Amino acid sequence: MIDLNHLDDLARRLSALVPPGLREGREELQQSFKAVLQSGLTRLDLVTREEFEVQRAVLLRTREKLEGLQRTLAKLEARLDDGSNAPAPRH
Repeated sequence: MIDLNHLDDLARRLSALVPPGLREGREELQQSFKAVLQSGLTRLDLVTREEFEVQRAVLLRTREKLEGLQRTLAKLEARLDDGSNAPAPRH
């Protein structure tokens, strides 16, 4: 969801930039700016902050699991290297 307070603020800023001769319809102009901004933002492929944070947490857990697997693999490879460097058993 897009924060409407930010859109209101941006629409106010844009309407403040309008030359003084056109400011009679300032409120209407501000509403038009807000509508255009909302329309443009809804067409973008954006995610909510909540969705972003959920995906961020998933990525963090995945990264931690990957690092754990890398450590385990390194230990196993070290054991294999130690075993292959030892002299072969005699029969």
